[in-house]
Amino acid sequence: MHTGKLIFSQLMDHLPMHTFRRCVHRYQGNHKIKTFTCRDQYYAMAFAQLTYRESLRDIEACLRAQKSKLHHMGIHGGIARTTLAKANERRDWRIYADFAQSLIPTARKLYADEDLGLDLDNTIYALDSTTIDLCLSVFPWANFRTTKAAVKLHTLLDLRGNIPTFIHISDGKLHDVNVLDILIPEPGAFYIMDRGYVDFARLYAMSQCLAFFVTRAKANLKFRRLYSRPVDKSTGLRCDQTVVLTGFYSHKDYPEKLRRIKYHDIETDKTFVFLTNNFTLPALTITRLYRYRWQVELFFKWIKQHLRIKSFFGTSENAVKTQVWIAVSVYVLVAIIKKRLKLEASLYTILQILSVTLFERMALFQALTDCKNTMPEDDMRNQLNLFDLTSGQ
Repeated sequence: MHTGKLIFSQLMDHLPMHTFRRCVHRYQGNHKIKTFTCRDQYYAMAFAQLTYRESLRDIEACLRAQKSKLHHMGIHGGIARTTLAKANERRDWRIYADFAQSLIPTARKLYADEDLGLDLDNTIYALDSTTIDLCLSVFPWANFRTTKAAVKLHTLLDLRGNIPTFIHISDGKLHDVNVLDILIPEPGAFYIMDRGYVDFARLYAMSQCLAFFVTRAKANLKFRRLYSRPVDKSTGLRCDQTVVLTGFYSHKDYPEKLRRIKYHDIETDKTFVFLTNNFTLPALTITRLYRYRWQVELFFKWIKQHLRIKSFFGTSENAVKTQVWIAVSVYVLVAIIKKRLKLEASLYTILQILSVTLFERMALFQALTDCKNTMPEDDMRNQLNLFDLTSGQ
């Protein structure tokens, strides 16, 4: 019988705490703090994410019920909702942002050999955003509409492992396309985006950085066909053209050639027009690449359902960003553990098991493998048709 560490402690052992201490020191997170350090705060918030706590009072009640085990969890400060609320309010959210970002390269290395079903060695990213609606009277800093507040989570997802590599949290007013000004394109990588990111000046800047993009053309696109490549119409392809833009501003913003591909999806009886600056991949591969854009939609849906970011434990901008970044770090941590322990279970199943075993004294691998997976797999993949672009993006 295993009589060693708690499951929670074994989870936290996979975190590079030397990196965490550097992040805390960088922003003086423990300055004049005698009890309830940044590590205590992180552990308490990570516990809340892993066990689906709904409020500060909920966190306090659950941890106080296990008071004798707090020291073994690594939490050495007293647990009180007012203390945790003040920590979320005052301690720089960048501590947890930097720490989450330090975990991402580790996860990406573990998932680098994931097979996407495409004969393609390039890194493939999906870029999109999700809006989290808030109450304007409670979150006045999160401007969105006259009577509504919101925050936007702009995410760049590495599709090998669905690891978020870039996250920007903004108020609801920031248009998606403006994120391209913050993003640093990676040469040789593919960026899959919806029509909301079609800005030819920004796309041209990406092309100049030797990165590739795949997006959908807007209905009012003005162009001139230079020549066409032969296509097999039985595959759904309708045309594969090299074009130049003819609109005054669009041609000025993107003076070079573009590739225009029209595809008809038999299953949905819909036709899609794609634009890309890649002229070497087969046209059918380009259409398949765009299918993977829905992985970022699934990521948003998954993280909203299974981590606590829709109900916040604080109302200030600092508290909201702290909670979101800790949620992201927990997601990446679970993804890392899945690979390190070579687990076949989905992230959904792993989180379900962890939510009820954190205080158990048994080997982590045993806890995650002994339970026969009788729970249904997360069925989000069946809830969205990959080409059902009902949002109009």
